[in-house]
Amino acid sequence: MSQIAVGIADFAVGAGDLTLITIGLGSCVAIALHDAECCIGGLAHILLPHPAHSAGPVPPGKVPSSAVPAMVARMRAMGSTGELRARLVGGASMFAPLLPSGAVGLGARNVQACRLACAAHEIPVTAEAVGGEVGRSVYFDVRTGRIQVRTVLSADVVL
Repeated sequence: MSQIAVGIADFAVGAGDLTLITIGLGSCVAIALHDAECCIGGLAHILLPHPAHSAGPVPPGKVPSSAVPAMVARMRAMGSTGELRARLVGGASMFAPLLPSGAVGLGARNVQACRLACAAHEIPVTAEAVGGEVGRSVYFDVRTGRIQVRTVLSADVVL
């Protein structure tokens, strides 16, 4: 089985016997899209909730409003014809004690923006491992759709 590592503010799409991996999600959010019928999937490592929050160039994988349509387009070009489903991982509040009282952290804003981007493309979010105060890593088996979420201080979670 081959593997593709997805870096921060990037995405990848593939089919069949492939594992898409992203490591070190803190406040970032991984969006995994899957077409179970065609065994095609995509994984994005979202850095920011909106392009206006970026000082520099905004590659498609950096924000959900561009990552979701870019992944969908690439998946459809690869032959995806089935219904797409999304799963979200990450969005932790890594420095919660430093936030002013009542402030919404970057992780929570990233999660909300990812949900909205999926909804805008009529892609249901079927599972989430979001929030909290710990980082996560994602291992997405495109053939089966299985997502293994690893954290340092707790047992793995399967979505």
